[in-house]
Amino acid sequence: MATESRVLVLLALAANSLIAVLKFIAAAISGSSAMLAEAFHSVADSGNQLFLLRGTAASRYAADVRHPFGRGKELYFWSFMVAVFLFVGGAVVAVIEGWERFRHPEPPDDLWLNLGVLAVAAAFEIFIAFLPAVREFNRRRAGRKIWATIRDSKDPALLVVLFEDTAAVLGLVFASVGIIIAHVTDDGRWDGITSIVIGVLLAMTAWVLAHETKALLVGEGASRRDRAAMRSAALRVPQVETVGNLLTMQLGPNEILVNMEVDFDPGLSGDELEQAIDAVETAVRAAVPAASRIFVEPETA
Repeated sequence: MATESRVLVLLALAANSLIAVLKFIAAAISGSSAMLAEAFHSVADSGNQLFLLRGTAASRYAADVRHPFGRGKELYFWSFMVAVFLFVGGAVVAVIEGWERFRHPEPPDDLWLNLGVLAVAAAFEIFIAFLPAVREFNRRRAGRKIWATIRDSKDPALLVVLFEDTAAVLGLVFASVGIIIAHVTDDGRWDGITSIVIGVLLAMTAWVLAHETKALLVGEGASRRDRAAMRSAALRVPQVETVGNLLTMQLGPNEILVNMEVDFDPGLSGDELEQAIDAVETAVRAAVPAASRIFVEPETA
């Protein structure tokens, strides 16, 4: 995981841990189901950041006999676990709590306490976690379409923080609206409905994260842009005539396994062919620095 992504995870962990404590205190005092759902949401987010930090540490282990290509995919596994934990620990709990409050409504007390805690949580969430994640995402996006950037991203840590923080900000908005409506109407069912809405929001976030990390976990290839750069770099080597099959697999955010069939000039001697292969590897690595493991299969007429 890139240094920038690790900093984002640490910032999100600090913010969510503090926010979770404040929300639990407010939920205990006011009895608000929506506030309790938000508290569990923050706990789930904090656990998710710990998962990402664990995945980061494990993905840096050196290659060995059992893991000849390293353990970069550890980060993808723990990112997938984030989606599972977010669904079970956040969405399911919020929906169950909301349904119970809807069936047995009690108007929440201490409106201003709840709104004050949500305002403080929003400040921490937006300025400490959400805005830094958006800035980093826009830097990597470099003018491309948002969804295309999400699909091409190979760094799940950035996606997890970005989606979690987006869901957190929306959840705070929903919780505030629900608590205000419940207070104005003196109808506690709105508090339960709000909790259910937050649960559905978390479930949707978990599904998107699971979908994106699953592709990386099972062996997604490099992006189209990186594959084009690899092919172009190989063709610029004078001894190369054509490039055949180009197979890639993302081993980690900054690690790509590359296997390419290359047709070389048939007049090359053995030593010249070996030098040409080295030249192809050097050119590909220069064009795509993440191409850490390159295997060239020479084809000569």
